[in-house]
Amino acid sequence: MDSKHNRLETKAQVLDEAAVGRALMRISYEIVEKCADLSELVLVGIRTRGVPIAEIIAANIQKNHDIEIPLGSLDITFYRDDLEKIDESPRLSATKIPADINGKEVVLVDDVLYTGRTVRAAIDALFSLGRPGKIRLAVLVDRGHRELPIRPDYVGKNIPTSLSEVIKVSIGATDGKTGVDICKVIKD
Repeated sequence: MDSKHNRLETKAQVLDEAAVGRALMRISYEIVEKCADLSELVLVGIRTRGVPIAEIIAANIQKNHDIEIPLGSLDITFYRDDLEKIDESPRLSATKIPADINGKEVVLVDDVLYTGRTVRAAIDALFSLGRPGKIRLAVLVDRGHRELPIRPDYVGKNIPTSLSEVIKVSIGATDGKTGVDICKVIKD
């Protein structure tokens, strides 16, 4: 979507702040349940909204299981296969991985899973930093329309959409409010 010539109009809110909180708490419990050894777990948020979502999951795990999980952030800008279509001069954010990921169970965290291309780029970026033992995927929303064979391990909510719709995730840390809306694109 070329944001210079389009805007989003909210059709419906599908998750409010409380529902997002419940979904992320459930994902937190599922990660703990599926992970054989929490000392081998590393959470990595994909910039931008995957990072605060990963922070919430890490805080949930610490609160409920009294263990601090290493938390990192990943900028996939230069690993994208559509970089030339997005921005002529992309801005790179810092990738911060707080632990050696070799042999670890890494849970990639993102806000919305759509075509799968962002996740593919994130996996490429991770492998440039080391060789995890396992990579799992946690997403707040799975909206369908995959172009690559990628499936999330942990999903907050499946929200089937049409190709003309957009899922807009807002997280308090980056947007000042928390919620998930279905929007339609209005061409200006």
